[in-house]
Amino acid sequence: MRLNSLALRLFATSAAWTLLALPLAGYIIYSLYREDVQLSFDAQLRKLLTQITIDSMSTGGDVPVIPPNLYEPLFEVTQSGWYWQIRPIDGAPGRTLVSPSLATAVLPSPYDRKIKPDNSGTRWMNVPGPTGSTIRILEFIDSPGHDPEQTRYSIVVAGPLDWFEETVAKFRARLTSALALVGIGLLAATVFQVRFGLLPLRRIERGLASIRSGEVERLEGQLPAEIEPLQSELNALIDSNQDIIERARTQVGNLAHALKTPLAVITNEARDDPSPLGAKVAEQAQLMRDQISHYLDRARMAARVGAIGRVTPVDLTTEPLVRAIERIHADKGIEIFFSIQPGTKFQGERQDLEEMLGNLLDNACKWGKKNVYLAAAVEPQTSSARRKRLKIAVEDDGPGVSPEQRAKIGKRGLRLDETKPGSGLGLSIVSDLAASYHGSLALDASEHGGLKAILELPAA
Repeated sequence: MRLNSLALRLFATSAAWTLLALPLAGYIIYSLYREDVQLSFDAQLRKLLTQITIDSMSTGGDVPVIPPNLYEPLFEVTQSGWYWQIRPIDGAPGRTLVSPSLATAVLPSPYDRKIKPDNSGTRWMNVPGPTGSTIRILEFIDSPGHDPEQTRYSIVVAGPLDWFEETVAKFRARLTSALALVGIGLLAATVFQVRFGLLPLRRIERGLASIRSGEVERLEGQLPAEIEPLQSELNALIDSNQDIIERARTQVGNLAHALKTPLAVITNEARDDPSPLGAKVAEQAQLMRDQISHYLDRARMAARVGAIGRVTPVDLTTEPLVRAIERIHADKGIEIFFSIQPGTKFQGERQDLEEMLGNLLDNACKWGKKNVYLAAAVEPQTSSARRKRLKIAVEDDGPGVSPEQRAKIGKRGLRLDETKPGSGLGLSIVSDLAASYHGSLALDASEHGGLKAILELPAA
């Protein structure tokens, strides 16, 4: 997942919600469980207090009696944490009764500490017990026979909070482990959900890449209902693009025929006129014809560049072109060496690549002494946003040109040496063609001594 991607946004949103919701749910569950255990623990203490109060105070005598231990066996185990105690309050005379587990220790009284009773008349307090561990004390004030005129006694029952805390801690550990596993499972499911949910977009990406590479002409395949309108609109856009290109080609062809025929008539008539005016008209008519041909070619280029799915293998285009150029310059004995990276493809029309390479090779052969060198390769892609670039270098072993002269080369109709054949439009045409493909033509000194033309174009 890249930093700026839909997948990361969806995953981050889901992960944030999971990391927020699970701890919150865990806290709520833990709090409810703790409260439930607390209520259960308090209910147990209240039950024991009720039984001890009834058994010790309902005998009909003037003093409480030792209740039989029929409720909690740990009352018999010394310092077990479970205790009961019965003693007079307000300084009244009377004996103090304690459980065997309390031995010689004395439990504090919530009544003596001025703790207010609850609605049932009982008082609660958490204090350190005889062993130092925290115990929870429940106290009820009553008198023998439940007679208000008799001496009042504090009846206390205590239980260890260690048991309560240990029970809650075990549940908390198990709950944390369970929620952690659930969280990991949810995050894994989220990754799968994001990948699976965005899979149709990958299919669209591959389909568009296939269209650009010329393998298919339309975006085909069954897509989800939410993305199907996008597929229809893209196919409609491709069809519209093709229609516009075809109309442009037709109009350019019509314009070419409409202009060339009258110019041919003017040229022929002017050539039949032996006067200086006829020669001048013929000269200017030929110049107009060259300019019209150039700009019509540029219009054709623009139409072809707009086409989607035009891909040209560089090696299949270069090899026959090299052989043809070598035959044209056979009188000089020029040999062209070329090196093409395997699988290199140009994102554009074959005739445009042939025209650019033909002009560069022809120019190199005119100025070269014995050898011309051509190399083509695709530059490494520096980022996903930047399209791959095709780099073609054509070099010769001729005399070369100075930096000042290289700056002038490529201007329309400019020729550095009038003894060489040509119109001076070759490099200008190459530059215009490259620019129409959002490419460039640069000139530099060659390590072989001559000129080096570097052509950069979009790669498929």
